[in-house]
Amino acid sequence: MSDEDIKAELERLRKENEALKKGAGTGISMKVSEKGALSVYGMGRFPVTLYKEQWLRLLQMADDIRAFIAANEGKLKTKD
Repeated sequence: MSDEDIKAELERLRKENEALKKGAGTGISMKVSEKGALSVYGMGRFPVTLYKEQWLRLLQMADDIRAFIAANEGKLKTKD
């Protein structure tokens, strides 16, 4: 490989790396699992996977969850 080829490959890899970093910064993504559940990626190391009725039940509790977080603010930790 010539120096020009190596430089061109390095530049291509830098651009690809930058695009991947930008994609990772978008945060959360969703996918239907093989078993038909909804998996949410980007919240932690593993996806959060629940079936449709479980997500709907959880979403109905959104106000309760926010109130619980507010009431327990001092006990709860944040992930930095």
